[in-house]
Amino acid sequence: MPSINYINMVSISPFKALRPSAQFAREVASRPYDVLNVSEAKAEANGKPNSFLHITRSEIDLSADIDVHNTEVYEKAKENLNAFISREVLFSEQKPCYYIYELVMDERSQTGLVCCSSVSDYEDGLIKKHELTRPEKEQDRVDHIFTTQAQTGNVFLAYRDINELNDIINKWKNSKSSVYNFTADDNIRHTIWVISDEKVIERITEIFVKKVPSTYIADGHHRVASASRVKYMLPDHKEAGKFLCTLFPASELKIMDYNRVVKDLNGHSESELIEKLRKNFSITKMPRTYKPDKPHHFGMYLNGTWYQIVAVEGSYATDPVNILDVSVLQNNLLEPILGIKDQRTDPRIDFIGGIRGMKELEKLVDSGEAAIAFSIYPVTIEQLFDIADSNNLMPPKSTWFEPKLRDGLLTHLINE
Repeated sequence: MPSINYINMVSISPFKALRPSAQFAREVASRPYDVLNVSEAKAEANGKPNSFLHITRSEIDLSADIDVHNTEVYEKAKENLNAFISREVLFSEQKPCYYIYELVMDERSQTGLVCCSSVSDYEDGLIKKHELTRPEKEQDRVDHIFTTQAQTGNVFLAYRDINELNDIINKWKNSKSSVYNFTADDNIRHTIWVISDEKVIERITEIFVKKVPSTYIADGHHRVASASRVKYMLPDHKEAGKFLCTLFPASELKIMDYNRVVKDLNGHSESELIEKLRKNFSITKMPRTYKPDKPHHFGMYLNGTWYQIVAVEGSYATDPVNILDVSVLQNNLLEPILGIKDQRTDPRIDFIGGIRGMKELEKLVDSGEAAIAFSIYPVTIEQLFDIADSNNLMPPKSTWFEPKLRDGLLTHLINE
């Protein structure tokens, strides 16, 4: 039988996680560093010396006026990480393992495999991206990883389901005891199992090499890009050639809406705006809050009133990128009417994750912080795959995944 060439398949590996002693897991676990601003992080970590925010957002332990990108911030993160280890709040696994991470939110569960992926796979395009990174955010993670010698942020990757792998993970969950099982303050339950059996580890690794041609970045583009740069800064560190990730099968994932608010109407009166909208949309005034339930339907909140606006067929292109509702809104409304040319850089637009609900949109408009809000039907995971497979990019802030992984439960040290 001829040999099979697996060179162009995905490579994953087990690792020795730095993780909390069981009694500290709930205290350590913190929301991802990039979903909190400094004041929110400070409030969450207040009175909690074991919160991982002291490592991921170490500026909370320094003077209030310090630049968050100051060298002192990264040195403080390193100091705090070492202190957690010295106090035995965190310890290192004795052998490389895989980890199963289950999250339960509103009675819906999703389960992923925590491992290390290859930076080379990212550079070779086997780990596919769908959005651009911002230089300042990327540099922040480069400095944090390089100084702490640790990858504290978990990259959220997706892949098309492999039944055998699903079966292995479910069997382990059902037959083994978890090392952590707690419900966080936001009512999301976090459960983690350690896969230490070498035969099971070997089989999981083999499944990816033989059956998974690519994985997809769902959340964490800046973390991967920064890991790629640090690899070349630390050529003698073997572990720097890998990055911490959690791999989720597509069937487990749910993408939420990622909505928009705009601060002004670009010089239009309310009636002028609505009249211009009629070129590419049908418009219906709604008696209550409107959340779209199908593609190309949008909610618009203006001056205390919700409208349903539906894109007219033929007013948008049907290629993988321009058929997305975030693209339809940009091309047919935000740019030509409200003058938002680049959503990544225009200070007049802001983005509201669907987890915050429709009331948040109403609040921002009613308070005068924004003039108008739009609710959007979410992107599907297959659309994300299609765009990444075609080497295209989504518009900024197209996807919002929930529930989110907690920082601090599993950290990858690169100075092994």
